[in-house]
Amino acid sequence: MRRWLRQATVAFIALISLIPAASAQNAKAHRPAASAESAKAHHSTRLHRMVIQVDQNDPTVMNLALNNVTNVIEYYRAKGEDIDVDVVAYGPGLHMFRADTSPVQDRIKNLKNYAFPSRIQFSACNVTKAGMEKKEGHPIDVLSDVVMVPSGVVRVMELQEKGWSYIRP
Repeated sequence: MRRWLRQATVAFIALISLIPAASAQNAKAHRPAASAESAKAHHSTRLHRMVIQVDQNDPTVMNLALNNVTNVIEYYRAKGEDIDVDVVAYGPGLHMFRADTSPVQDRIKNLKNYAFPSRIQFSACNVTKAGMEKKEGHPIDVLSDVVMVPSGVVRVMELQEKGWSYIRP
């Protein structure tokens, strides 16, 4: 009998210790859900971010990248939303941003203005630029709308780590 009473007491204590946890879970389950309006308001403030990699000296690829940028900006503009875009060129893709070899320099200049109020950055890899300068034996100028970054690959990686969507045309 004592053994049974001891087991019952242990079971009762264990049961009582679970009641506060169950009450807290029950309270969470019965909280009113967020209204559709507050969910919609939260969604409209969401910032879209996209990084596009260009690593080929190919005008078709460069134009496809710029078409992707234009289409995404237009899509979100129609929804009343903005987007941040970073087009990162490295390796042979740096020709996209070179003042002497870019087949898309007019599009880049126009797209910079067209994107507003969304933001676009064109990032050129300094590692690639230094390598091209060494190989060609002279300084290389990039377009005025281009920002030099230490490493194009690192730039893409770090933006992805921050949650940016990665696109490769």
